[in-house]
Amino acid sequence: MKWIKQIALIILIAVTVVSCKHSKLLKNPDLDTKYNAAIAYYNEKDYSRALQLFDQMMGAIRATDKAEDLYYYYSYCYFHQRDYTLASYYFKRYYTSYPNTSRAEECLFMSAYSNFMSSPAYSLDQTSTNEAIKELQLFMNIYPKSKRVPECNDLIDKMRAKLEMKDYKIAKLYYRMKDFAAAIVTFHGILEEYPETIHREEILFLVIKSYAKYAELSVKEKQYERFSNTTIAFQDFYREFPASKFAGEASELNAKSQEVLQKMVDKNKDVVEKESKRVRLKKDGL
Repeated sequence: MKWIKQIALIILIAVTVVSCKHSKLLKNPDLDTKYNAAIAYYNEKDYSRALQLFDQMMGAIRATDKAEDLYYYYSYCYFHQRDYTLASYYFKRYYTSYPNTSRAEECLFMSAYSNFMSSPAYSLDQTSTNEAIKELQLFMNIYPKSKRVPECNDLIDKMRAKLEMKDYKIAKLYYRMKDFAAAIVTFHGILEEYPETIHREEILFLVIKSYAKYAELSVKEKQYERFSNTTIAFQDFYREFPASKFAGEASELNAKSQEVLQKMVDKNKDVVEKESKRVRLKKDGL
């Protein structure tokens, strides 16, 4: 136990010495001393202390030849500390301040990549995801021959998959809540925005079910149109997936809809014939 206490004491002394040294650096007015210490901290991956020194120098060093390097390391300090919002901001600021330097391409990419890293789970707000997609597309427009273009496309695909999943879950939630009108609109939106979605077969089937259930709950004046949409949705589905595992249930919904439509046509036909007969009798004075 004695040796454990000795080691703990040595560690405490070392931490105290380092803290004192850092405190002196923070109070040191010499910019070169602070700058060199900040770079040393950065190389040692002590990003927190490096950032404290960079913060102090930011205003004073802006007009010197060290400003470019400072912005570069400053941005990476935030990135390595996983503060991706600020990292993105400062990488972008580096690019706009030094667009013709050898690091400009890297920093524009890192600005977009930082937004990618801050992109949350699909169930949360996707503002940073959309921003990352926009920034990656901007990067590829500016640097179309960059070796980073394939990576940009891969990152965009991952984020689009996340956005697609969010819409897919929302559409299914509408369906479970029996808000069939909203479900139909959202399902169609997914098919339009993500035509290659892995959920395409299921979505086309759920569009049929949504139209059928929507028609059943509708007032009579709207049922003909909505049952008709059910049969149209079935045709779209069957054209692409005739051997689908959903084909049986989809066919039943289509057959039921066609039966209802035929009854409505027959009923309306009787009404029309009766009305025509009444008009003829009235005309003949009978």
